Formats: sequence, C-alpha cells, structure tokens
Amino acid sequence: MTTQSDTSHQGGASPSGGAELSWGPPSSTALQEPVAPPTAAPRSGEPKQPFFHRVWRGRPEDPRWVRPALLALLVATGLLYLYNLSASGYANSFYSAAVQAGSQSWKALFFGSLDSANAITVDKPPASLWPMALSVRIFGLTSWAILVPEVLMGVATVGVLYGALRRRFSPAAGLIAGAVLALTPVAALMFRFNNPDAMLALLMTVTIYCVVRALEDGRTKWLVWAGVAVGFAFLAKTLQAFLILPPLAVVYAVCAPVQLRKRFAQLGLSAVAMVAAGGWWVAIVELWPASSRPYIGGSQNNSFLELTFGYNGLGRINGDETGSVGGGGGGGTGQWGETGWNRMFNSEIGSQIAWLLPAALILFVAGIVLTRKARRTDLTRSSFLAWGGALLMTAIIFSYMAGIFHQYYTVALAPYIAAVVGMGATVLWEERSKVWASLTLAGAVTATAAWGYVLLNRTPTYLPWLKWLVLIGGLVGALGLIFAARLGRQLALAAVGLSFVASVAGPTAYTLSTVNTGHTGSIVTAGPAGASMMGGRGGPGGGAGMRGGFPGGGNTQGQNQQGGNGTTQQGGGMGQPPTGGTGGTGGFPGQNQQGNGNTQGQNQQGGMPGGGAMGEGGMGGGGAGGLLNGATVSSAAKKLLETNADDYTWAAAAIGSQNSASYQLATGKPVMAIGGFNGTDPSPTLAQFKKYVTDGKIHYFISGGGMGGGMGGGNSSSTTSTSSQISSWVTANFKKVTVGSATFYDLTQPTK
Repeated sequence: MTTQSDTSHQGGASPSGGAELSWGPPSSTALQEPVAPPTAAPRSGEPKQPFFHRVWRGRPEDPRWVRPALLALLVATGLLYLYNLSASGYANSFYSAAVQAGSQSWKALFFGSLDSANAITVDKPPASLWPMALSVRIFGLTSWAILVPEVLMGVATVGVLYGALRRRFSPAAGLIAGAVLALTPVAALMFRFNNPDAMLALLMTVTIYCVVRALEDGRTKWLVWAGVAVGFAFLAKTLQAFLILPPLAVVYAVCAPVQLRKRFAQLGLSAVAMVAAGGWWVAIVELWPASSRPYIGGSQNNSFLELTFGYNGLGRINGDETGSVGGGGGGGTGQWGETGWNRMFNSEIGSQIAWLLPAALILFVAGIVLTRKARRTDLTRSSFLAWGGALLMTAIIFSYMAGIFHQYYTVALAPYIAAVVGMGATVLWEERSKVWASLTLAGAVTATAAWGYVLLNRTPTYLPWLKWLVLIGGLVGALGLIFAARLGRQLALAAVGLSFVASVAGPTAYTLSTVNTGHTGSIVTAGPAGASMMGGRGGPGGGAGMRGGFPGGGNTQGQNQQGGNGTTQQGGGMGQPPTGGTGGTGGFPGQNQQGNGNTQGQNQQGGMPGGGAMGEGGMGGGGAGGLLNGATVSSAAKKLLETNADDYTWAAAAIGSQNSASYQLATGKPVMAIGGFNGTDPSPTLAQFKKYVTDGKIHYFISGGGMGGGMGGGNSSSTTSTSSQISSWVTANFKKVTVGSATFYDLTQPTK
C-alpha cells in the first residue's frame, strides 16, 4: 500500500519519481512504486530558516527553481486578472445589487436578497455573494471591491491545482496545469466576473484535491473534507456541484488502499459531511417563516427546494424550466444553442474552453493505457480517473443538457482539462523512449495545433497571422517530440518549449482580448468580437443570434459596445457604475453602440425595444433596461429616486431584477424587483403590492423591464400575469413622471 510518505514529496514527472523534469535518457520504470527522496532534516541546534526564506525556497528536496516558478505563476495570474478590472463596472448588476444589499443588511447577506429590505432573493444560494459583500462592507461599493475576491479565487484555484499535481507527479506537471488554467479564456472571464462560477470552480478543484489525497493512504479525513467542499459548492450553484460526484465516488470505491467495507463507510461519512456543509442553510431557509424572510427568487412556490430541483436542477437538464426565459434544447437545437456530442467544440462554445480539450482527451486515454497493468491502488491511474472522470462527466452533461446553458458555464471544465494535460504531458515525457509514448505526445500537440488553427480561423480578422504560427509551430514541435529521446538536451528543450508555446498561443491571445475588454450583463463570453455566437431556435444556422445578449433570432452580434468612459464593453450596458451619465446605452446588446448615459429606451438593431411599461407592451426597463442587463440611470433619475428615499422601505419598484438593480446601485437605496430575475416569479402578488402602496412603503414604480408582460415569457401564464397586472394597475391609477426618456409612476399621487 502506498503511504503518504511515499507520495507527499514526490518530485518526478512520472510514477517513477525523480526530483525534476529529466532532459536526459527517459525513464523506463513508469509503473514502479514511487520512492520519496530523503527529506533534509535540520541538524540539532541548527537555526530555523526565516519564514520568507522558506516561502521563497520551498521544500528542501525541490530544485531551486521550483518555488520561484510557482510564485511567479501565481503573481502573474493575479496581475493578469487584475488588469483593467474596473472596465466591467458592476459586471452582472443582478449579483452586484445583492452584494450591495448584503453589505447593508446582515439578513440580506444571509439570504442573498436583491435589496436590503429583503423583498426577494437571487435565484441561487448565496455563498458566492458572501465574500463580495464582506469586501464591500470593508472597502465600500466599487467595482474593485466586488471583483477582486473573484480574482483571488482564480489565483487560489491555480495554486490548488498545482498542489494536487505536484504531490503525485512533479512540479513541472503542476506548473503546466496552472499555466493552462490561467490562460484559458473562459477562466480569465469568470475569475474577473461576479457570477457564482468562480467559487464553484475553486471548490470543485479543492474537492478533487481532497479525494486524491484520500486515495494516497485511505485516510478518512480527506474524504470528509471533500464532502465539505462539495456541500459548500452546492451553496454556490446548487446541483451543478454534484456533477462530478459519480466518477469520484466510483474511483474511490474501487481504488482506495483500504478494505472494501471501510471504503463504503468512508463514502457514507463524506456524504454526511456534504449534507451538513450544504444543508444547514437550506434547513434554516425552509424552516424560517415565509412571512419574515424574502421570497425565494426563481421559484414559483417560495421554496428553495423547488428552486433546487426544478428551475436550477432537472429543468436545466430536460428544458422544463417554469418561469424561465426559454430552454427546450430537445431535438438537438433550442434557444440555448445546439446540443450533441460536439457542443463543446462548436462555434458557440469552442473558443471559450476547447483549445486543449482534444489534447486532454488523448492524454487521458494515454494515461489509462500506461497504467493498465498497475495494481488496483495505483495512484497515477487513480489521479487520471479522478480528473479525467470529472472532465468527461461534466462535458457530457453540458453537451446534452436541454435547458438554460451559457457559454461561461464551461469554466467548470477548465481545471479538469488543465490537470489532465499537466499529468499526461509529463508522464508521457518520462516514457518518451517508447515509440508509442513519443508518438502519442506528438499527436496531442499536433491535434492542439490543428484545432487551434480552426478556432482562430473562426475570427479571421483577429490576428490573422497567429493561426499559421500556431499550426506551423505545433507541427515542428511535434516532430521534435517524436525524436526527443534521441536528441540532445538543448534540442529536446527547444522542442518542448515550441510545442508548449504553440499549444497555448491561441488561448493566450483570446485571454488577453478578454482582460482588455469590459464585460457586463447576464450573458458574457470570452475572446474577441465574433469568437462565440449563440444560435437561434434553428441552431447555429438559423441566424447569428446575439453575443452576450438574448439568445436566438437577430442577425447582429451585439458586441463591441463602448461605455461612456471610453472603455470597450462586451454585453449590453453599464461600462461603469450607473451614476449620472456613465456607462453604455444599456438594454439588450445592439451592434457597435457608443455609450450615452442619457440616451434611454432606444430600439436597437439586433436587440429588443426599450421604452414603455409592461402594460403598454414594452420590454426595456426605465431607460433601456432589460432582461439581460440593467438600465442606464441618468443623474436626473438618480436625484428623483433619492429624494425622500429614507421615508420609504423601497425607493422604487421595477419589473425584473436587472432593471431594479441598476437604480439600486445608482442610488444606494432598496429597489424592489417585481417578479425576480425574469419578472415571472409570483412575488409580490397584486394584492401584496397594493398593500405595500397603501402602507406607503414604495415611492415610485419604474416603467418597463423583465419579461412579465412584454413577451409572455416563461412557461406559466399565471406567473406572467402577476407583474403584468401590477404594471397595468399602476399605469391606470398613478401619476406619470417622465425624466428624460425614463418613465416613472409616483405611487404617492393617485390619479383617481
């Protein structure tokens, strides 16, 4: 049985060990048990090294370049992700409004409320909001205070991934994996954005790290910690956290170095830890009297369990999402793009995540073949099965899920792809004296170069020379890898370096484009203009759809907007926090718009009309606000809502959370989101809203926004009519106030 001491200081790039990546004759003992290099123990009376020296030097048995290389990777990742961070402003104003609310109210923080008066929650559990809300409590409401915690999660994910691979394989494997992860376009997007996916990716990486630690020597505590990580990940993005559980459970049940009965007992304890880590919050919410807590956004019955297993659960798989803006990808196509085995490679998804996916699949198979004769508890094979199983399970679910699917979901795949690439590349390098190993390694590089050419060719005007550099460089590097065992150290190093550069050049270029661009709204994508196109109801051939906008229809990309501060924006709206005339034109993404903080309610090409109230058939909210992004709030509108706002529980109410969020972020005052995100949740009812108005709790009603009445969205006519009824009642009974192009109704001044 492999003990912890056998593996905890493993330095080799293969199962045979070794202190560093060897450039001499390749190893021929790949399947031998690892032998840990001796650890230099301090002599009696010898002074302990200073803390900073130990941080810089790392483990005594490591080559001197290892720890500086890791620190350089982490610092470079942090600087890359911090660059131009404020260009995204409040990013997804839906979550930023909840963060602001949580910074003002502990109750709102706990429940994940959209406003500090606790009318309704976001349509996810709140764990991902907690670090951002605490940051805003400390540093105040700014773009950096919201987004820096996401950057730190990205750096932490790279660090955890390095640690996982360094233990069993080598520092080189960890560094390769960390670099691949950091340079993945969708990772650069989501570790700089305030959606829950950053926390989810970090916790999923921690989960697999803990499982692999448990596989080393069968210690229960690591499997329990894995359960805790999954449970907390559930509180970030509900059932998506469970996607990797089947392969991990099977791998541990089969490969753990303890008796079978103990394996199942350990898995049971891990499940208990998972339920406890994620279930405590659910239990409190379900037991809390509904009358004294906010409505559970995204549900139709004010139940978090219904939200979990419906809209955020099985509905995402089968497309039956009550209250959703769409779904129904059955039959291969739908509003959320084409489904099928090639979904991760198509024009909608490929440029986000798939750059090294072919290589990962090749190297995963190679790792299994290499260890096919190893004993049951072989940790190299277990590692491949754990990371590769998570990759395959997640990719298959993403490929065939018929409900709501956004390109940025694929950030969950990034750590798995990076890990398999790091493990596979270093293991095959140590076996390069074998013809099949060198050919497989060269084949992985060739596939990556050819696929990189295809992806880069989808944006022919963006760095047109790069695709040829990737293709030619990759082919030359692959040729060198075939003969690497016969080459000298310098030529072998050149072949490896050229292969790596060619493999990551494409994703690096798209990552640099991503960090150089601001991203706002609910649907964002990585890379340059045209890199990711969401197809319409007829699939990709049915029209170009909108990038970063409402899926389906349209014939424009809806990208390259320019915010009011001159920053290039992706998505539809606020280039900066929506105060005064700052930010883009808001609303649904149009085509090559210029920011204009005072222009509101425009009909935009490829987008949806702004303007009137829901009762009047409009879609845009209170000045070009809409379903997928917030409104632009003029200084006059801001001043109107701030006047006497402290005399009311809510300064205003608006249909749809994106619309309400814009005004809340601009004024710092609670704004009720009628109907939640889509405007389709039955909260509040018309009777409840009338009582709020009678009791003097709401000052203004903001015209437009959401789907509640303008589109008949969602799958439930009863929920659709709730916000529509409220809008119709307000417009018929209260004084209309126009500020610029925005329309408000003063609920303290009835017309009858």
